[in-house]
Amino acid sequence: MAGVSETAIFGGRLGRAGGLAEKFGLKFAVLFALLKQAFETEAALRRPFLWLPVSAGAGVVLYLYADREPSLFFIECAAVASGVLAYFAKGNRLAFFILCGLCALFAGELSAALRTARVAAPVLDRIKIATLDGFIEEMDFRRTGARFLLRVQSASGLAPDQTPVRVRLTVRRAPPFEAGTFVRLKARLLPPARASLPGGYDFARDAWFAQLGAVGNVLGRIEVVAAPVSPGLWASVTMAIDRGRNALARRIDAIVGGDSGAIAAAMVTGKRDLLSGEAKEIIREAGIFHIITISGVQMTLVAAIFFVGLRRLLALSETLALAYPIKKWAALFAIAGAIFYDLATGSRVGTERALFMTVIMLTSVLLDRQALTMRNLAIAAALVILIQPEAIMGASFQLSFAAVAALVAVYEARMSAVALSREESNPLRARPSDDGTRMALVSLKQHLWRGPLGLLFATFCATSATASFMAYNFHELSPYVLIGNPLTLLVIETFAVPGALLGTLLYPLGLDAFVWRYVGLGIDGVMWAARTIGSFPGSTIHLPAFAPWAIVFLSLAVLSSVLWRTALLRATALPLLMIGLLGAAAGPSFDMAVAPTGDAVAYRAADGKLAVIGRGRNAFATEQWLRADADGRPAAEALVRSRCDKLGCTGALGDGKIISLILDRAAFAEDCTRANIVVTPLFAPMGCAARLVIDRDKLKQTGALTFSFGPKGVTTLAVRAADEDRPWSRAPKRGWGKSPPQLATAKSADGQTAGDEPESTEDSDESPLD
Repeated sequence: MAGVSETAIFGGRLGRAGGLAEKFGLKFAVLFALLKQAFETEAALRRPFLWLPVSAGAGVVLYLYADREPSLFFIECAAVASGVLAYFAKGNRLAFFILCGLCALFAGELSAALRTARVAAPVLDRIKIATLDGFIEEMDFRRTGARFLLRVQSASGLAPDQTPVRVRLTVRRAPPFEAGTFVRLKARLLPPARASLPGGYDFARDAWFAQLGAVGNVLGRIEVVAAPVSPGLWASVTMAIDRGRNALARRIDAIVGGDSGAIAAAMVTGKRDLLSGEAKEIIREAGIFHIITISGVQMTLVAAIFFVGLRRLLALSETLALAYPIKKWAALFAIAGAIFYDLATGSRVGTERALFMTVIMLTSVLLDRQALTMRNLAIAAALVILIQPEAIMGASFQLSFAAVAALVAVYEARMSAVALSREESNPLRARPSDDGTRMALVSLKQHLWRGPLGLLFATFCATSATASFMAYNFHELSPYVLIGNPLTLLVIETFAVPGALLGTLLYPLGLDAFVWRYVGLGIDGVMWAARTIGSFPGSTIHLPAFAPWAIVFLSLAVLSSVLWRTALLRATALPLLMIGLLGAAAGPSFDMAVAPTGDAVAYRAADGKLAVIGRGRNAFATEQWLRADADGRPAAEALVRSRCDKLGCTGALGDGKIISLILDRAAFAEDCTRANIVVTPLFAPMGCAARLVIDRDKLKQTGALTFSFGPKGVTTLAVRAADEDRPWSRAPKRGWGKSPPQLATAKSADGQTAGDEPESTEDSDESPLD
C-alpha cells in the first residue's frame, strides 16, 4: 500500500458506493415507471373499481374486531369527507383512488354499525330455566330428536325488554308438529357461547346478527296451545315453506335411504340434520363438504335451466323469436325462478349470496351487457356488505367468492386467449409458409382450453384460491380435492339440480319416486369415490392455527392474482403470499386452554398430545382445540374420563404441574392446596393457594384462555380484550367493595350454591357447519 494515499483509497470506495447507489436508483426508477404504466393500464380497464368492495369489507372487519363500539358520528363524517375530497381530487388519479378507497372503508364500517343497530335484541346473560310461549319458526328433524327455532312471545321471569326474539332449542324426541305451531314449553336456556380459544369461531357474534338470544334444550313435554296473535303474513309464508321442505326431505330420505338419502335431501331442500356424523366426516375428508350446501353452483344451474328452457321454447315460434326480446323475457323468468329456489331452500346466507350474483348477471342480460364479469361479482359483494355485512366473516362467503373470482379470472383469460387466437389465425396476417402450422396450433390450443384440461385448470385455480380460507377456518386441506370437486360438479349438474326441479314438479302428483332413485344413484357413486379418496394416504392434511395477521396477507395475495390483469401487478401476489405463509407457520401454540365457561380444560400431556377434562358434552370446544393443534383425532378420543368424579377432574401437564378442574365447591379445600393450577366455573374462594386460579369471575373478564409455559415464563392469550364492550360481548358488571362468594356459602335445598350455577354449554349446539 506504499505510495497510495488514503484519499485515493476512500475516494475509490466512495466512487464504487456511488455507482451502486446510482445503479440501484436507476433500477428503482425503471420499476416505478413499469408499475405506473401497469396501473395506468389497469385504470383504463377500470379494474381499480373492483377494489372498492375489498376496502368496504376491510371496514366491516375493522368494525367487528374493535374492542368497543365505534363512534357512528365519526364514521359518517369520515365517509362524507373522503367522498367530497375524492370528488375534488379527480384530476390526480392516485389521490382519487386512495380517497375513494377510504370512503369505501368508512362506508363498510357504517354499514356494519347500522346492521348491528337494526338487529339489536335482548340476549340472555346467564343460565335460566323458563317457561316459553311462541311460534316454531323452523324445524330441523334429526335421526333422533330435532332442533328448532322458537320465536318467543313470552318467557316466565323475563321482562319484555329482556325476552330474546328467538331461541334455538333441541329436543331428544322428534315432536309430532312442525313450523307454524304455537307451543308452550319449559327449557333450560344458555347464553350464546363465545369462542373457545383466541381467534376461534365466535358463535355469540353470529347469534347476535341472527337475533338469537339463547340456546338450550327442552325440559319435559311440549304443549300445543292456541296462538294469542297471528304470526304475520311473511312469517306464515316462511313457516309453510319450512313444512314443505321437511315433507319433501322425509320423502327423499325414505325413498333413497341411508346417508345417500340424507345427502339427497340436503342437496334438494337444504335440510342437513338427517346426515350422520360419519357421512359428514367422509365427505369432509374428500374435500366435497359443499355437496350438501345450496350455493352458487346450484343457483347458477337452476337459473340456467329456467333461462335456456324458456328461451328455446319461445324460439320455436318464428314470430316471437324475430319480433320480441325473448332473451330478456327468459332472463326475467330465470330471475323469478332463482328467487323461488332461494325461498324454497330456506334462504340461508350462502344461498342469498348466490342469488345476488345470479340476479346481477341476469340483470346485465336485461341491460344488454356482458353477464359473467368481475365487475358483476364486485357489485354482488358490495350488496352483501350493504345488506348482511357480518357474512364476510363466515367461511361460506370467503370460500364462495374466492372460488367464483378465480373462475371469472380464468374465464377472462380464456376470452383474451380466444381473441388472440382469432387474431393469430387471421389469414391476412399469416405468411403462406406457416399458415397451416399456425392454424393447427391455434386449433390445438382451443381444444385443450375448452376440453377436460380446461376444466381441470379451472378447478385447480378455484381450489388454490380457496385453500388459504379452508386452512384458516377448518385447519385442514384435502390434497385430492382435484378429484373430488369434478365428481361433485358432475353429480350436481347431472343428478341433483335436474332431479330437484323434476322431482319437485312431480311430487304433488306422487310420481316422483323414480326421480329420487335416479338422484340417489349419482350420490352413491360420489360416496363410493369419497370413501376411496379418504382411504388414500395423506387424504387430509391437518394444520395448526395461523397467526391472526396471516389471513390478511393470504387474502390480499388471492385478490391481487384475480383482480389485476397486468402481469406486473399480479406478481405482487407472490410477496404477499410469502408473508402470509410465514404467518401461517408462526401461529400461536398452547399448552393449556380453558373454555369460556370454565367447565372444560385442554392440556398438553406427557405424550405431547392434548388431553381434555371436564363435562363430556362440551364436544364443540374440544373439536376447536384439537383442530387448532393440528390434531385430527375425534373429540371423544381426547376426553380423559378416568380422571373425573362428581367433584371435578384432575390432569397433569408434561412437566408435572397438576391441574384441578373443580365442579363442586366441596373440592376447593383439598385441591387449592395440592394443585398448581385450579380451574372452575364457580367463584373460587379468596384464600385458594394454587399458583394459578381461573374462576368464573376471571373468565367473565377474559373469555376463553390459552397458556403457553416456557423457560421465559407463561404466555397468556384471551378471547376478550381488556375493557372490551360490544353488543355480543358485553363488559362484565363491576361493583365496588364486592367480593366473590366465600367457601362457606349457603346452599339451596337441591344442593346448588345459590346464584353460583356453572355456566355450562352442554346440550347447546354451536357448530358453524350447521
